[in-house]
Amino acid sequence: MADKKIFLTEKAPKPIGPYSQAVIHKGLMYISGQIPIDAESGEIIRGTIEDETEAALKNIMAIVEGAGATMEDVLRVSCYVADMEDFPRFNAVYAKYFATNPPARSTFQAARLPLDVQIELDAIVALPEQV
Repeated sequence: MADKKIFLTEKAPKPIGPYSQAVIHKGLMYISGQIPIDAESGEIIRGTIEDETEAALKNIMAIVEGAGATMEDVLRVSCYVADMEDFPRFNAVYAKYFATNPPARSTFQAARLPLDVQIELDAIVALPEQV
C-alpha cells in the first residue's frame, strides 16, 4: 500500500505489541488503542476511572498534536471500559477533551482490557493537508 505511513511520536507510549502507534493513509490517521500508560516512564497509571481516562486521552492528544492536528480534527473514537457503571465518570472527563463539535463515538464494556486497565480508546483523525 503505497500511501500507508507509520506514525510514531515520543510524546505517547510506544506500542507494547506488534502494532503501530498510528497509521496515516489518504489524509486520515488511525490511532491504535491507547491505555493509561505514562509516555516517559512506560508505567501503567493506576487509579480511578477519571485518572485512567485522563491518561489515555492525553496519549490520544499527544499523537493527534504530534501529527499537526487538534482534538477538533478527531472524527471518531471507540471507547472500551471495563465497567459500564463507570460510564458517567468516564464521560465527564471525556467531555473536557471534546467540549465543542465532539466526534462520533461508540462505547463498549469489555470483559478485560490489556494489562487490566479500566479504559482503552482508539481514534480516527482527519489530518491537515501538510502531513
